[in-house]
Amino acid sequence: QVHLVESGGGLVQPGGSLRLACTTSRSTFEYYAIGWFRQVPWKEREGVSCISVDGTPYNVDSFKGRFTISRDDAKNTVYLQMNSLKLEDPGVYYCATDRAPWSGCRTLATFYNYWGQGTQVTVSS
Repeated sequence: QVHLVESGGGLVQPGGSLRLACTTSRSTFEYYAIGWFRQVPWKEREGVSCISVDGTPYNVDSFKGRFTISRDDAKNTVYLQMNSLKLEDPGVYYCATDRAPWSGCRTLATFYNYWGQGTQVTVSS
């Protein structure tokens, strides 16, 4: 069973920043791409960013230039640095592992099978 733990959510004003963290086991971290997704009520879970095993990052267009994904191999942790947060960015942010080992970076939720518990991001003035 793969276990992922997110942290770093919270309340921030528009224009502010947050850094989310996703920690998992060493074996998972070494073999599976990890993605970040956002869930808002009454909408499907949408891809935000992902990073492959070799560290290649990818951001969905609507988040490019503001969000940056990275990984710390020593800590088995993937980070999502969120800058210039907007009123439309809130939601529950989840990290997840891709179904296939050594896959490239993919941003559709159907490609992922293990999910963390989510962390709430709120943007409000």
